[in-house]
This record gives sequence, structure tokens and C-alpha cells, in this order.
Amino acid sequence: MGVDCVRAKSYMDLHREMSADIEAERKSALDLLGPSAASVRAAVAELLAHRTFAYPLSVLPVIVHAVETGEPGPAVPLAVVHELWWTSACYLDDLADGQAVFAAGGLGESEALLATVISGIPLPLLVVQSPRIPERARVPLSAEIVRCWITATEGQLRDLRADVGAATVDAVVTAYLGKSGAPFSMVTAMAAQLAGRTVERVELWREFGNVFGILWQLFNDQQDILTGRDEDLANGTVTYLLACALEEATPDSVGHVLELHSAARRSPEARAALTGVLLAPEVLRRYEKDISGFCDRAHGLLRELGGDSVYLSVLRDLVDQASPMLLQAAEPYVRAVPAQR
Repeated sequence: MGVDCVRAKSYMDLHREMSADIEAERKSALDLLGPSAASVRAAVAELLAHRTFAYPLSVLPVIVHAVETGEPGPAVPLAVVHELWWTSACYLDDLADGQAVFAAGGLGESEALLATVISGIPLPLLVVQSPRIPERARVPLSAEIVRCWITATEGQLRDLRADVGAATVDAVVTAYLGKSGAPFSMVTAMAAQLAGRTVERVELWREFGNVFGILWQLFNDQQDILTGRDEDLANGTVTYLLACALEEATPDSVGHVLELHSAARRSPEARAALTGVLLAPEVLRRYEKDISGFCDRAHGLLRELGGDSVYLSVLRDLVDQASPMLLQAAEPYVRAVPAQR
């Protein structure tokens, strides 16, 4: 695959080295739709071209497979599965949030929605059932895709139906395990299954994917505030940071926080006031402590798993990059690059 393992110091390095292989695999995946589905192929290709990602986490299953075997190449189809899943999920998330969705390249809303369905479910199933995947692994990998969609949908529904008045950090974690933990644990478990590992080891990788998914959601939540997008506040999302603020609030001030959260959907002034509550020092101390706890858990799982030391180092670096405490209690805030899922 032309990968110089010695120089692969970060997941970004590895993605750069393997980007041509991933692109070729993506084109091969589109070909699996067959000659009679030219319109479907074109629509999915347009959707994929429109949805780009600032953070190329599609290499996660590649790294996990390399940790297990020393070889990243065989897991490249799983990198494409990751891209297809997240492209579909991000579009559906925008739709659920009521955002305008006409900007999916040259596709109309209905065309983009149809392409999203194909991108998220049938095409990933075709990828893992293709000759590029050993026959022994095809059924387990297909089952992982189905399992992921069910779990992720449960998490999204919990998010949409969340009762902010009853919000706790434990309840938010449960939702995050679906929204973000499910897709990451899907690809980490799939990579271990592709490597032919035991059920016990696959489950450890699944747990790692779940913890990493929580970390990445927390990272994404912080970016939403730092970039000034404030989509979570405008959508009324019950985030982990909001749950921390409610748990740290005095009984007399809980009602005020809930009122701001309700008003933030339509009022920039309420969003600004609620942001001030979320960035209170005592809230951020709790938030930072919990991020550190999730990071420690991820590193603990990697120590328990072991494996190829070079690629394990790449994975440790990825955990650290997903675990910074970016928010500060003092203005001004540094505006970061808009986060991508």
C-alpha cells in the first residue's frame, strides 16, 4: 500500500499516505451499484463530493486493523463504509434539525434524500459483501451495519425527545453512545472482525469505539461554541455541557437556566446569556474533569488491547487530539475551523 509506518506519526499522516487508496476504493464501491443504476450512482457521487470532512476519521478502522495485524490495507473498504455512513447520517441530522438541505451540490432535496438512503444502508452492505472482504467476515460485518443504524437512531430519537428539565450527564451519555458511539464502535469492531479476532477482543474494540465516540462528540460540542455557530443552542439540543451546568446550578438558579435554554431557540440574546452560564468556571471545571475521565478510559482500553506498537501510537495520538479542553471562561474566544462530523 506504500505506507511508510515509521513516518506515520499521526492519523492525519496515515490518511495522507492512504488517501489515494481510499479514493480508489470509494470509486469501486460506487461501481457496486451496477450498470442499471447510473442515476443512483451519480446522485450518491454528488452527495459524497458535497459532504467533506475536516477531520479524516475514516482511517480509524484502518488503524485498528493495523494495530491487530500490522497491515492497514485490508481495512480500506471499512474506511469507505465509515465515509458512506457519516455522509448519510450528517444529512439526516441536518434534516432532523430543520436545516435547509437544498445545498447538497447540484441535487434537489428529494434527490439528496434518496441518495442519502442508498449511501447509508444498501451501499455499505454491498461493500462488506463484496469479493474484497473474506467470505467468513461478510455476515458479521453486515450485521454490524444494521446494528449501528438501530443504535444510532435510538440515540438520535433520545436526543430529539430529551426532556431538558430531567437532563443529567448520564442521560446525555446514553444519547451520545447512540449518536456518536455507535458509528465509531461499528468500525472498530468491524476492523477487529476483519482481522479474525476473538469475540472478547472484538467487544473490547467496540467499547473503545464507544468511548472515542463520546470524546469526539464532546470535541464537536466545544467547536460549536468556539466557532460561533451555536447550532446546539438554536436547536435546543441537550448537550453534556448543558447537563453539567444544570447539575452544578443551585436549586434557585435551575429554573433560570431552563428558561434561557427554551428562549435560546429564537433569541440571540438568550443564546449569549446561556453561553455565559455554560462557560462559568465551576461548570468548565466539571466538564474538563469528565473529558479527562473519558480520555483515561480510552487510553486504558488501548493498554489492555496492546498490539502493533507503531499503529498503537497513532491511535493514542488520535485519542489525545479528540480530548482537549478548548473552552475557557474568559473572553475573547478563539474561533476555530467549523467542525465536521
